[in-house]
Amino acid sequence: MITGAASGFGALAAARFAAEGARLALSDIAGDALEEVAQSLRSKGADVITEHVDVTKEASVAGHVARVSDGFGALDVAINNAGLGHRLAPLQQLSVDEFDTAMAVNARGVFLGMKFQIPVMQAAGQGVILNVASAAGLVGAGQLSAYAAAKHAVVGLTRAAADENARRGVRINALCPSFSATPLFDEMADQVGERTSTSREEAYDHIASRVPMGRVSEPGEVVQAMLWMCAPENSFMTGQAIAIDGGLTAI
Repeated sequence: MITGAASGFGALAAARFAAEGARLALSDIAGDALEEVAQSLRSKGADVITEHVDVTKEASVAGHVARVSDGFGALDVAINNAGLGHRLAPLQQLSVDEFDTAMAVNARGVFLGMKFQIPVMQAAGQGVILNVASAAGLVGAGQLSAYAAAKHAVVGLTRAAADENARRGVRINALCPSFSATPLFDEMADQVGERTSTSREEAYDHIASRVPMGRVSEPGEVVQAMLWMCAPENSFMTGQAIAIDGGLTAI
């Protein structure tokens, strides 16, 4: 199960997990784009079901998890990936609506996913949940305070749920990528470019200069970490928030 699967990490993760033989349940609020991803995977022989899901709505998430577990007869891996950013601005300039939206999608979406995924996995005595947080969930992120608050909440939810389920056969971890060449990062780079009267490429370079490795990640590097964190062989990791960030949170 992968939420936010219409683009970015979610779409690439779907392709990589399909290549490993996984049966896929993909969801997103962007239905047309999601179907394009699914059709591409089906053309390569993947077993894929899709559903329009609003991760901020309890009934939408509950119904999706129930239909997936009933249809496939199991839920082995759930990746709570759906998320969004917001405009770059100091905290005091953000509206309450901007804060609430960031928290609803990025934090409540993960909470609701786990609320309904965990009982299915507990009943089976096994399962893996991977919540996509952010390096902004580990350190401060100026100009992105609502996003950072939500991603810190994802890390807290992950650790608490991992503690609750460690003896139930359910592993729960968080992945914390920093800047990566995804549509969400393009939006950020465009905002930086508008502020500094530079191109997207120049904004990329400016942002990358903050990373010790001197570049942003390729999405495939992040998705490779997803595969590792969800692998059955990685059986003793739970409650962790793993940074894939080129050294950003080390300084």
